[in-house]
Amino acid sequence: MDDKRRLILDQALALVDEQGLGAMSMRAVAERVGLTSMALYPYVGGKDALLDGLVDLLHLELGTEYGEDPAGIDWRQRLRALGRAVRALSRAHPGAYPLLLSRPSAGASASWLTAALRGCLYDAGVPAEQVPRLTRMICAFLLGYTVGEVTGGLPADEAAGHDDAAAEFDADLDDLVRLVEVTVGVG
Repeated sequence: MDDKRRLILDQALALVDEQGLGAMSMRAVAERVGLTSMALYPYVGGKDALLDGLVDLLHLELGTEYGEDPAGIDWRQRLRALGRAVRALSRAHPGAYPLLLSRPSAGASASWLTAALRGCLYDAGVPAEQVPRLTRMICAFLLGYTVGEVTGGLPADEAAGHDDAAAEFDADLDDLVRLVEVTVGVG
């Protein structure tokens, strides 16, 4: 990614983190990077392209959060690590994070989430014809749960405290692992 484009996207993400998605405009981002609004267009296009760039940036950050090369790690641990990375990203960027569900995948980096999930499932021994369905199901859970968590869209469990939220999420990840194990006849 071009350095200037990356600077602009980083500043747009910082703006959304600080003030929310509604505060992001070409003008506001341009002010943060010391350019005019028109000077942004060669690097990020219009506002829609800028939003797509934020989606791409979030996916890149998710890949970084997930780790370098988890190929030597058991698929169960990789699936849990991927889930935790998705949750960490949602908490790091709660204002921008819902863009992952409301915008189409923007760039080549966006497909890595699906590829990482597929890799886990193939390594688990899931039959090839079932991998796309399970990938969609797990991706829908991870993104839906975490968006609901950061937007307040999930029903609150009054009995569980904030400290229990991570344990509850980990229990849900364990359920996903068991689902995969049942699919391959292990559970």
